[in-house]
Amino acid sequence: MNLITRTLILKIREIVNFIVWKGRARSSIGSPYTNDICNYWRFKTPDEAIKSSNKIFAMYLDYRDEKDFIGMDMCRKFLEMGFTRSRRYANHNSGRKYKKGTRNILPQEKDHATSKYAQSATIFKRVRDIVAKNDIYVKMRKEWRASE
Repeated sequence: MNLITRTLILKIREIVNFIVWKGRARSSIGSPYTNDICNYWRFKTPDEAIKSSNKIFAMYLDYRDEKDFIGMDMCRKFLEMGFTRSRRYANHNSGRKYKKGTRNILPQEKDHATSKYAQSATIFKRVRDIVAKNDIYVKMRKEWRASE
């Protein structure tokens, strides 16, 4: 099997296995994308969030130029996860929402609106909103959904 055939087969597998889901559900589908994007996904500090969201946005633009909807959507999902994970740590420093062994929700941190994680969440959300509202992305998403 030559390199072009192998590359084509891998691309077909990615497309067949990819499902558009709302939010961050099933975001680990599409391993090549996940592995590439995950290398840059950081949210512990606002500086890391800026670098991370900028890099993921640059990857999104590359995928958009290649008309690769799967790559575009994976970037959007990682930006969404950056937002939601940062919010989780802003709300609960330990990352745990529930008291161990129960379904009782732990109280929110006092600085949940101003902490470094809250700032990181804001950064990821701004970039995610740019991506999700992009005309090309919206059009390609509608076409993808119509073909499901």
